[in-house]
Amino acid sequence: MTDIDIQDDVSLYANLFGFLGAPLSSDATGGEADVAILGVPYDLGTTGRAGTRSGPSAIRQASGNLRWEEARWPWRYALADHLKMMDCGDLVFPPGDSAAFTQALYDRALDIIRSGKALMSFGGDHFISLPLLRAHHAVHGELALIHFDAHTDTYQNGGEFDHGTMFYRAPREGLIDPAVSAQIGIRTEYDADQHEFLVLDADEVHHLGCEAVSDRVRERVAGRKAYLTFDIDCLDPAFAPGTGTPVAGGLSSNTVLQILRGLKGIDIVGMDIVEVAPSYDHAEVTALAAATLATELLYLQVERP
Repeated sequence: MTDIDIQDDVSLYANLFGFLGAPLSSDATGGEADVAILGVPYDLGTTGRAGTRSGPSAIRQASGNLRWEEARWPWRYALADHLKMMDCGDLVFPPGDSAAFTQALYDRALDIIRSGKALMSFGGDHFISLPLLRAHHAVHGELALIHFDAHTDTYQNGGEFDHGTMFYRAPREGLIDPAVSAQIGIRTEYDADQHEFLVLDADEVHHLGCEAVSDRVRERVAGRKAYLTFDIDCLDPAFAPGTGTPVAGGLSSNTVLQILRGLKGIDIVGMDIVEVAPSYDHAEVTALAAATLATELLYLQVERP
């Protein structure tokens, strides 16, 4: 595949191959990009409604609605003036083979990270975070985790490739340190007595307010390199109906955007947005939320220390 540069095309719908119109290239390790986008169309770890394999394409298409605004509100500068981005397309892997997929994602991510680029991945179901964490750990060492979700995903009763067991396995592999990690928006069952992560559940977020939540996360991470993972079901189904395991009582789009802006200055070395299932979406509501969150994360990359 040769590079396809569509940066100058500001149409909201034409030639939308890369996220926000970023150049599309199969050479993930070359070029001078600061951030690489990787689609991960995998949903064999899903326990609820399937369909997140179509998430990466939906997020890219929805990003067309954001292309016209050079300086994304409320930021005061144009992202393109401070950040070079490339879209590496979607990971290709043998259908139905979760073990081969896991290895393929690890290898692909590791190549990108070793080239000096930050990696933003679009899922796919949340299992993809585990091989992505393994790749980031290979370069950056043990990480703090900033995790937005309705579920803790620290459950022990799932299989090796289950999308609810990653953050039970990741600490035991030494990939992340729960003592400097935070989970935001949780509103489902977990064993609080045995839980090592800081949990700021949905009710607490609504009570404390966005600034206080951001401050708690910053204190918890305490200068460590961090990986940020955003399960779209952190949002209330009113704001993200297109997901496999929706849970009422969640956060609004505006709330999470304000919390993210409050994380400015944290050294976020990798990130993913997962669990967008377009078949359950309406009017691209969920995909647009994911694309907007991704754009916000790109601004946080500019603000890294």
